[in-house]
Amino acid sequence: MTRFMEFLNKASQKRGAWLLLAFSALLLELTALYFQYGKMELQPCVLCVYERVAVMGIFAAGLTGAIAPQLYIFRWAGFLLWGGSAAWGLLLALEHSGIQQNPMTASCDFLAKFPSWAKLDEWFPLLFNPTGFCDEIQWQFLGYSMPQTMIGIYVLYLLVLVAVVAAQFKIATLHNT
Repeated sequence: MTRFMEFLNKASQKRGAWLLLAFSALLLELTALYFQYGKMELQPCVLCVYERVAVMGIFAAGLTGAIAPQLYIFRWAGFLLWGGSAAWGLLLALEHSGIQQNPMTASCDFLAKFPSWAKLDEWFPLLFNPTGFCDEIQWQFLGYSMPQTMIGIYVLYLLVLVAVVAAQFKIATLHNT
């Protein structure tokens, strides 16, 4: 276990690991765009759009950590952005899944409500303009809808983050004893 923690700690201090995090989020974004503009022509709802923003936060976390991963400030800024984005995305995906499973008791907005300083739906409508409905299940993989799949993805991001952050403390503890 100690070797694994050492590996995670050392990896978190290398640019390649952070770029891998960013690349994984970029792949998710490109997949979403393929599902929307490719042959499937899926229409993203408000919660889908917000989940895209959360994935963009994970992408930004990877780029932030990659700036200078050996420096605590960049590494921990990346961890915080990664954790905040993945946790927010998980909450959105859980809400979205709940709406799909019980559409009579819950609903969502049709228009995105971005703050005035970040009108993503106006600035980048191809990425962030909702055109679908939250309760509509347009796609399934192995019986799981898109938000249910995203629940698993966000949980995976959070589990990896917890392990990497734990390695920061575990290694520091080992070096102090």
